[in-house]
Amino acid sequence: MSLSAVPAALDALLTILRTGIDPNELAVFDGPALNNVPDDVVFVGYQPGDQSSVSVQQDFAYAGARRRDETFEIRGLIESRSGDTDMQARRARAFEILGLLETALRATDAAPDAPTLNGTVLWAHLTAGDLLQDQTPDGAVVGLAWTISCRARI
Repeated sequence: MSLSAVPAALDALLTILRTGIDPNELAVFDGPALNNVPDDVVFVGYQPGDQSSVSVQQDFAYAGARRRDETFEIRGLIESRSGDTDMQARRARAFEILGLLETALRATDAAPDAPTLNGTVLWAHLTAGDLLQDQTPDGAVVGLAWTISCRARI
């Protein structure tokens, strides 16, 4: 019996994103990257300045304490950068990437278990986002911090 669905859910989310998104179009990282980050990237389990990759809560599912309900939020970041100062283009690209992430979580004929993170949770869906914009010496950078909320029975 697992004490948490979080490790399996994170692994499944990474698999879904890496399978559903062309790696030539977008890099998907497990946590933060140290260097050589491409212009368009998704970080799973990382948001700048946030100490928590995933927040978890559990409670008894019913009397008898045999099963537990677990809710958790997986945090991540989309980042789009360029060598120019065109903030509008970076912002549009960040939201386009968010659409790819949200679409990857939807059930399709090819991926019917995507909304359950391949059966690791009862459901998972994109629930929050924060837009971050900056002009740096290297050009415009737009970040989109996102949260995927999940519920599991363990």
